[in-house]
Amino acid sequence: MECETLLKFIELFSEHLRNLKNYIDVESVEKMIEAIDSSKAIFVIGAGRSGYIAKAFAMRLMHLGYTVYVIGETVTPRITKEDVLIAISGSGETLSVVNISKKAKDVIGSRLIAVTGNANSTLAKIADIVVLVRGKVKTMRDNAISKLAPLGTMFELTTMVFLDALISELMYRKKLTEKDLEARHAVLE
Repeated sequence: MECETLLKFIELFSEHLRNLKNYIDVESVEKMIEAIDSSKAIFVIGAGRSGYIAKAFAMRLMHLGYTVYVIGETVTPRITKEDVLIAISGSGETLSVVNISKKAKDVIGSRLIAVTGNANSTLAKIADIVVLVRGKVKTMRDNAISKLAPLGTMFELTTMVFLDALISELMYRKKLTEKDLEARHAVLE
């Protein structure tokens, strides 16, 4: 069969995604929404592929009308205690993400939201709000996940879907339409 591995990956991810609604803690998500809505500005951080997910989320938040910045960009201003930092890390141990998160929370006084796959991680332990997004899970058959989706692939893809679903929720609550978002969409590309 041609593209057998590709089709197995799609099947595995589809199964994983179908289970997403069963393990997302809605109470934590509600706290995340409250923190986003009550903050002066939203800052996001992630390293590597999680950084790309963070940037995509920041763009969608901007489309909804939030003031949002990506840590590490040259136009990112100083974070304040009225702001929230959303840190994305599958392991919750990525040194740069953890260190910046500690500084934002402990030195500046900002609220910290951790989106991670590891409830026992350094990042989760210091966060005000933790949203767990499973990547690799023990229930996945025959260790197929490591063969088909190595390293952080499942966490990153699942986090992207979760955060886009969160954008849909925020869009609904703010009574925004696609036309509202288009008004903030880039035209110089």
